[in-house]
Amino acid sequence: MAILDFIFPKTCLGCGREGKYICGNCLSKVPNARPICPYCKHPSIDGLTHVNCSSKLRLDGSLSVWEYESVIRKAILALKYRYATEIGNEISDYLISSLPTLVLPTVHYLTPIPIYWYKENTRGFNQSLEIGRAVAGAMDWKFIPDLLIKKQSTISQAELGGKARRQNLKGAFAVNPTHKSIINGLESVVIFDDVFTTGSTLMEAGKTLKKAGIKKVWGLTIAR
Repeated sequence: MAILDFIFPKTCLGCGREGKYICGNCLSKVPNARPICPYCKHPSIDGLTHVNCSSKLRLDGSLSVWEYESVIRKAILALKYRYATEIGNEISDYLISSLPTLVLPTVHYLTPIPIYWYKENTRGFNQSLEIGRAVAGAMDWKFIPDLLIKKQSTISQAELGGKARRQNLKGAFAVNPTHKSIINGLESVVIFDDVFTTGSTLMEAGKTLKKAGIKKVWGLTIAR
């Protein structure tokens, strides 16, 4: 038995059943996230940004797999704040098996939302990076772990409302200087994150990539 099993016993976060952190029965009860426009939040075919909501620097669309509730919510919170990294492996497996049900754009690259270097050093990992790497590998997409960097530390988005979230992240991201030479060759990029709440994080990151010259930018999250 792994040391982690003593510290954080492998029982379902939803029902307490032993064996997995997310059992299939509990996961089956979590609704799939319906596709919406990431800006107006109204229903949208395949998660496309509505024509009336689109502009040069906005995301072309965004998709999420599940609603942010029940066992998925508990799993993401445990991964994010209790550092139970093994949960990430289970989320990755379930996510990969669910992606074929989504109508995803034709993409060539996936990059995760970065976290500030100090937070990543303190936590020891970036959950969006680790799960995003697994997703990219399964989908046969090229993975760029550090296309974006977070320039500054910001207040946790969980503590803020919609308008404050947008202001909090304004100018927070930048294209990693080591990748500026390949930007012109990146026609389509998917930005991966764990949760879409107001969409502020994906929107700001997407704007950064659009300003750098990438033509199509989509968001993809575990839950919304």
